[in-house]
Amino acid sequence: MRHTFRLMICLMAAALLSACASHPPAKLDYTAYKQSNPRTILVLPPLNNSPDVNASYSVLSQLSYPLAESGYYVLPVALVDATFKQNGLTVAGDIHQVAPAKLREIFGADAALYVTISKYGSTYTVLDSVTVVTASARLVDLRSGVELWKGHASASSAENQNNSGGGLVGMLISAAIRQVANNLSDSGHDVAGVTSLRLLSAGHPNGLLFGPHSPRYGTD
Repeated sequence: MRHTFRLMICLMAAALLSACASHPPAKLDYTAYKQSNPRTILVLPPLNNSPDVNASYSVLSQLSYPLAESGYYVLPVALVDATFKQNGLTVAGDIHQVAPAKLREIFGADAALYVTISKYGSTYTVLDSVTVVTASARLVDLRSGVELWKGHASASSAENQNNSGGGLVGMLISAAIRQVANNLSDSGHDVAGVTSLRLLSAGHPNGLLFGPHSPRYGTD
């Protein structure tokens, strides 16, 4: 009886894995994106759903580079931030509610990037200290208000950690040292850079298309 029960569990697990393997992530529809053909992107201050108050500006400072490398002109984030403040908008949630047509009127950009941060910062467990940054993004045409693209990315400091040596005591000491270092240096900023690259670099499945200023424009 016990053997039969275990066999049923194994068969159910195998069937579940097979079903997952046969359903890869759905490919995004790029029809509206290609028709819009945005050249200039306005990056809005990210919504911060993490407990770290530094998350929004930390991530914001890292978003322009991958967009520029992907072939787009990005409006300077400092100028955009100052313009919003001059118009009495200092909260990301309020800025995200501004009508696309109004953003187009003020900044003249073709599209706007709306970013939401769900995780930012370090968590401490008994045997480890890990910094994680997770964010999602939407690219919206400011002329029509149509969503052109959306994506999601995450990065963790654990990707580069090696806890293979030193035994239990060594792992505890390493975790404590990393926790202190993370608190002193805001390691989330470095991890946010990796997240931004993964989120906004063109050329990977379901990623952004190469922009007009890229030599690879039109190849995807």
